[in-house]
Amino acid sequence: MKLLKQLTIIILAFTLVACGDSNTAKKNQFSLTLNTKNNTIPVNETLKITLNNPKKHEVTKISYVLDDKSITEKTDLSTFKLGEHTITATINFDGETETVTKALTILNHKAPKFFKYEVVNTYPHDPTSYTQGLEFHDGVLYESTGQYGESKLRKVDYKTGDILKNVDVDKTYFAEGLTILNNNIYQLTWQNKKGFVYDLETFERKNSFSYGESTQGWGLCNNGTELLKSDGTAKIWTLNTDTLTENGYIQAYHNKGKIGRLNELEWVEGKIYANIYEKNGVAVINPKNGATEAVLDFTALTKEVSNFSIDDNVLNGMAYNHETKTLFVTGKRWDKLFEVRIIK
Repeated sequence: MKLLKQLTIIILAFTLVACGDSNTAKKNQFSLTLNTKNNTIPVNETLKITLNNPKKHEVTKISYVLDDKSITEKTDLSTFKLGEHTITATINFDGETETVTKALTILNHKAPKFFKYEVVNTYPHDPTSYTQGLEFHDGVLYESTGQYGESKLRKVDYKTGDILKNVDVDKTYFAEGLTILNNNIYQLTWQNKKGFVYDLETFERKNSFSYGESTQGWGLCNNGTELLKSDGTAKIWTLNTDTLTENGYIQAYHNKGKIGRLNELEWVEGKIYANIYEKNGVAVINPKNGATEAVLDFTALTKEVSNFSIDDNVLNGMAYNHETKTLFVTGKRWDKLFEVRIIK
């Protein structure tokens, strides 16, 4: 019995070693070195790639790809988006092919500016509204509110705070941002990976759509032809209005790193204004590459409302009135709506 037990242990040990050997990945023959600092590089610099070939293999061909674009050993980054990326090198050598990758982060080349503002008017706001999205259309204010069992889509008289039209969202959904385009109201939900399309005049639900790679719905705005959607990260997704599918994204970065937890979005004179969740700041983002070009600090407004709290009733809700060239700002369950003029 003792001999049988020892034999069993030997067989098991041999099996484990054999399995381990069969799963051992082949070691790469090559590696990449980039002219980055802590894997970051400013967008105004030239990326330089060095292929390390310690065993001196005879290389017959090398190709480099960044963001599905072919690049060379020296590449101008000015046309690339900011954020996290992966460089893929495909090397042909000695009749074999090997692929190696290298991560890098492209940063903006200058720090954001600080925009100031002045309060033009203060209006009443429904303190029961857990504001998630806010938008002007033809001089009228539309609002999406959140919380399970409390979510609503509203048309509001912003001067009086009166509710002109209201639709309750099914209690199984936590509503988020909204935007208006082509006589449609688009409204997001938080964790259900679903958005709704309403008729602008009747508020009748016409359609729904599912999210793609983004896992959640937070903020929503549009640039006149496409929808722009935040998901609580540094990413802002572009949605095709015909198919309502995600076509890609930008990442909000400045000269030091990324800005995460992007929430309510507003399109203002060619830029994306993004509220940063549970912060009093708003980032002004270049929609082409994700560069955070400026920031706004609305801390002073939080001191003017009766029920502000840093972990719940936070700043959230921006609507740009193209007629007055002013921005309207409020928060979750705030009792005031502020009209401000941005001073650049």
